[in-house]
Amino acid sequence: MSSGKEITRREKTGGAQGTLYLVSTPIGNLGDMTFRAVEILNSAALVVAEDTRHSRRLLDHFKIETPVSSYHEHNEAKETPRLVARLAAGDSIAIISDAGTPLISDPGSRLVRAAIEAGIPVVPIPGASSVMAALVASGLPLDRFAFFGFLPRKGAERTTAIADIVGNPATTIVFEAANRLAATLKDLSAAGAGERSAAVARELTKQFEEFKRGTIAELAGLYDHAEPRGEVVLLISGVEARETSPDELNAAARRLRDAGKEPREVMQHLMATLGASRNVAYRIAHSV
Repeated sequence: MSSGKEITRREKTGGAQGTLYLVSTPIGNLGDMTFRAVEILNSAALVVAEDTRHSRRLLDHFKIETPVSSYHEHNEAKETPRLVARLAAGDSIAIISDAGTPLISDPGSRLVRAAIEAGIPVVPIPGASSVMAALVASGLPLDRFAFFGFLPRKGAERTTAIADIVGNPATTIVFEAANRLAATLKDLSAAGAGERSAAVARELTKQFEEFKRGTIAELAGLYDHAEPRGEVVLLISGVEARETSPDELNAAARRLRDAGKEPREVMQHLMATLGASRNVAYRIAHSV
């Protein structure tokens, strides 16, 4: 039986189509690099990466001499047809991100879709993921979870994203810049999620890896006085399901509106405190 490496090299040099490999790389600790990832990166005709200088250091560490090409949000529209043409001609290509699993809050989705449309095999090479590492060690429910990536920084898009998190019954995972973590925790607390359990995972797999757990309000108070350093993943427990009648929801909305609350604030309260779905909360908040 041929080894995986032999198969990959035959794809690269033969007349058949190549394969697009999505190769996970370490998020900090280089010991998390898999044997299979090294094998694929060695065997591919090309590695595409968001930051070629950063990725070249990783490849050099594992003595991988495969050529590297840049692929990022500013050139993906131009580069995608060229890369698909190479795949169609028989070259196998590996895409990596700066750290972790490709495409997770990183470029690459356009290339994957184009490869699939062209009938080219797309193969994931599993490995490190800050999303999964943070989730399993958070202590929060794992039966359902949702990934929101980086939240919008301001405006209606941010308000909507916060409301979606507050009303979500699943554990939510968010990437956040260290200098904006305190503001995000405050916004979540103000939207009615202050008593919700949460965890902040920092510098995963690195020397100063740290987890802080508590309620949203407690963590907001903590990070209001101490800005964390490094990569941050924020996890928020889902809203507990509860049976609230339409009459109760309408009555609560009227009380809040009579107290001068805006529809947005009413909606957030109905979702976070009374367990209303986003659609129901929106309708009631704007109709009372």
